Amino acid sequence: MPEHLLRLGHSPDPDDAFMFYGLAKNLIPSGPYRFEHILQDIETLNQRARRGELEITAISIHAYPYVADKYALTSCGSSMGDGYGPMVIATKPVNLEDLRGKTIAIPGKLTTAYLALQLCIGKAGEAFNPVVLPFDEIPGQVKAGVVDAGLIIHEGQLTYKQLGLHLIVDLGVWWQKKTNLPLPLGGNCIRKNLGQPVMQEVTNIIKQSIQFSLAHRPEAVEYALQFGRDLDKKLADQFVGMYVNEWTLDYGARGREAITKLLGEGAKAGLVPAIERIEFITAN
Repeated sequence: MPEHLLRLGHSPDPDDAFMFYGLAKNLIPSGPYRFEHILQDIETLNQRARRGELEITAISIHAYPYVADKYALTSCGSSMGDGYGPMVIATKPVNLEDLRGKTIAIPGKLTTAYLALQLCIGKAGEAFNPVVLPFDEIPGQVKAGVVDAGLIIHEGQLTYKQLGLHLIVDLGVWWQKKTNLPLPLGGNCIRKNLGQPVMQEVTNIIKQSIQFSLAHRPEAVEYALQFGRDLDKKLADQFVGMYVNEWTLDYGARGREAITKLLGEGAKAGLVPAIERIEFITAN
């Protein structure tokens, strides 16, 4: 059987690295499929998804309405903030109201963090002034006073205190209080033009990779550690546990409800296009 090369885009972060450990190291069978791992930051992957470039890619849930014509979401591979999530930080403890009209550094305009921030404090350009920066530069720019506050994702959520910075709001906590749902941050999507059989088989393989990593956690964390900026093994393990868990194996009914709710609220606020149906490929 001929090999079928598929490009798999994901971010160079400990949680994604952990998730794809089995695949990246050829520790699970992948049938006729060979995967080329494309490691890029999530905002770059969001933009590439809009152009339909990669067969499978990590994506911010915020970006899905813009690519729903080309991609279906896989039921596995999600990052859910279950009572935690992206954070707004500043050099001093202030109230959210104090940030109105201020400059807030954001990690990208299609990140779910940016959508959640606007749902929380108001539309960008009206409630605050966004400045796009690479996500790993945001804490330092806040510390230096270049921006009034910063919206942090990834491991910055665990390391910002080391810079003496203060938490203003955890958007995962805010969302859960508002909806009683987890905050759906990221997921994997697969290009529809591959056809249903390939979409199903590949989704099954991704789930097997996640299951393999969870079953071989110490080795997978060790592998993921090389992708963790400023994280020791303990923090890397904590970070992985936050975003690779039972939600990652399958959204389940509550996870799907959370996605529908988030994108519905975003559409109602005029922040994302409305979509009629969110298409999922459910792993066996």
